[in-house]
Amino acid sequence: MKLIKYLSAVVVGGMLLTACGKGGQPTSTDPGAYSSATGAEYGEEEDAFDVADYAEFPQGPGLIFIEGGRTVLGSMEEDIAMTRDNVERTVTVASFYMDETEVANIHWLEYLHDLKRDSLPEVYQAALPDTTVWSQQLSFNDPYVTYYLRYPGFRFFPVVGVSWLQANDFCVWRTNKVNDILAQQANGGGGRRGLFGRGGGDEAVEGEKPSIESGYVLPNYRLPTEAEWEYAAQAMIGTQYTEDENQNNRRLYPWDGHQVRNPYGKQMGKFLANFKRGRGDYAGIAGSLNDGAMITDYIYAYPPNDFGLYNMAGNVNEWVQDVYRPLSFQDVEDLNPFRRDGFLDESTNYDSSEGYHSLVSDEVRVYKGGSWKDVAYWLSPGTRRFMAQDSSTATIGFRCAMINAGSNK
Repeated sequence: MKLIKYLSAVVVGGMLLTACGKGGQPTSTDPGAYSSATGAEYGEEEDAFDVADYAEFPQGPGLIFIEGGRTVLGSMEEDIAMTRDNVERTVTVASFYMDETEVANIHWLEYLHDLKRDSLPEVYQAALPDTTVWSQQLSFNDPYVTYYLRYPGFRFFPVVGVSWLQANDFCVWRTNKVNDILAQQANGGGGRRGLFGRGGGDEAVEGEKPSIESGYVLPNYRLPTEAEWEYAAQAMIGTQYTEDENQNNRRLYPWDGHQVRNPYGKQMGKFLANFKRGRGDYAGIAGSLNDGAMITDYIYAYPPNDFGLYNMAGNVNEWVQDVYRPLSFQDVEDLNPFRRDGFLDESTNYDSSEGYHSLVSDEVRVYKGGSWKDVAYWLSPGTRRFMAQDSSTATIGFRCAMINAGSNK
């Protein structure tokens, strides 16, 4: 009897040891074959709890990793409008992913192609950008109305004329599209073993999509929060020259210094962003065009910031997730700050029903970054403006973001 108890103890002890990873403790990527809580073997029986093989999955297409940390958000520019709606405060932003560039016309045309093929006509119609945003009664921008979205030469220029609502719909489509491709890879011959189980003869069912537990599903593409966008635009990682927690300076723009021209090397004197240089001056003079763009520009134009992100200042403004409130900075949390609605600052506090004294409501969203049509003031990451979520202009585009899943940083 004692021998049986001894053998039982040895077996259970061995199972628990097997549950540990190579380093002696189980991890997400090496959980072991047995539960460290119960000793049960993962996937031992057909209906047993199963743990899919998991390796840290590569980031989604088009994305750059943004390492989070502490920063000071808020405007460093003189508050020329005296709104005081982005007062400096210290916050922490978790790591996330962000598009390397603004979403381009070619990406939107791919989106329209899929909708036209797979959706109802009214869904396709609702996704069409408003190309009339280029039309001005006292300006001859007519060619852009017809050609800007669809002409091949503009393929990699930022899409404009899209509302905040349309941008969110694009994010939903992009998430489904990317994960559908991953599912096809998993169901086909190139998928990794264990997407739908740890082996034992399990076969992927045709058309079945991997579950979240499989680790083979990317999180949702979405618009960045205002805090994420501003943090990514600052790119303060480029000011930390030592391994301590000191940063030498804050940044007025996504680059060092107080000027908007490159102060170094062969590109000395060239503008670092696409913006309006002054009254009536969008690009300089013929034969020596400086920023080189009278309207938008190539999404990879101008040097990237220290996170590797292009055009975080100028080219087009960009939608972010947040509902606009002038005093959000004093209401939101200091970890991953975000205003999703009117909590603590309801729209009824603003007189928008009679006389239209205020434009603030739960249907207005923040946009950031400055555009080809804005002066340098709006290039500073701390500046902010807002517009109705169903409106669009020739100066606002967007880029997508994604959470850093499975990480506490």
